[in-house]
Amino acid sequence: MEQPYVRPDVRAFLDYLAGLGRPAGHEVGPKAAREMMVASRHAFDAPARAIPVIRDVEGPVPMRLYDARAEREPGALLLFIHGGGWVIGDLETHEPFCIHVAVELDLPVVAIDYRLAPEHPFPTAFDDSLAASRWAASSPDALGRTATSLFLAGDSAGGNLAAVLSAALRDDPAAVPVAGQWLIYPAADPCVRYPSYDRFNEGFLLTKASMDWFEESYAGPRRDCRYSPLLAGVENLPPTFVLTAGLDPIRDQGRAYAARCAEAGIETIYWEAPGTIHGFINLRKVLPSANDDLARCIDYLKPWVERAR
Repeated sequence: MEQPYVRPDVRAFLDYLAGLGRPAGHEVGPKAAREMMVASRHAFDAPARAIPVIRDVEGPVPMRLYDARAEREPGALLLFIHGGGWVIGDLETHEPFCIHVAVELDLPVVAIDYRLAPEHPFPTAFDDSLAASRWAASSPDALGRTATSLFLAGDSAGGNLAAVLSAALRDDPAAVPVAGQWLIYPAADPCVRYPSYDRFNEGFLLTKASMDWFEESYAGPRRDCRYSPLLAGVENLPPTFVLTAGLDPIRDQGRAYAARCAEAGIETIYWEAPGTIHGFINLRKVLPSANDDLARCIDYLKPWVERAR
């Protein structure tokens, strides 16, 4: 089989990781794996930018508000659901990304800190994220922002949750409409084994052993639309932007989801970042090319944000 294109900075990073010989998350258990992901943020991700508003919010679950403006008129709100296989990740691991999006899109971003598996298996992450979304849509005083519409965004397992939330809120709307969804290398069709799974599940950061651990920990039923987004159907979904990575074992899940949306007449953007790996939005210090990828995503999203205003 022809060797895939790998960007120089990605190749250097993968070689560096291989030389470390450090244990994988599934080998050390949830607690240590979560600590490793927080440490990775500080080692591998871009520093968090300064921003006027960073405030923890107590809703149905812990959340954190990021805003480039101290005060803001009513408008759209972006809800972000972090990745990490439903097992790892938290408000800290994705803070640089959330701040960057809040600044570049000039939108308040609310990150959702849902409870994690295996202590809290399926459907806890879905239930927590849905409750948080409905709460934010109601513009409670504790949030300090008045939402007129929502954007749902998430990476990896968070992309899975954003997709199932979009379908849930289509079928049973919140107080304000969903203006769009941004699914970042999402686990969008986890019950199907696509060719990218076999091609990239070793040597490209996200491995078969890790994915097996995540799925076993979360224990999502294979025929439940709260676990597998395509089972809910894509008709009448909001505008959808699917971002994938060319060297990602779950790349083809995002491809399939975007294709189904386009076939159903949903306003769809699909972009595959070539030569890079799963997780690149959190690796912007060691993968300088990821900054260009994120800038391109922001450019795609800005017209949708302006329309929502």
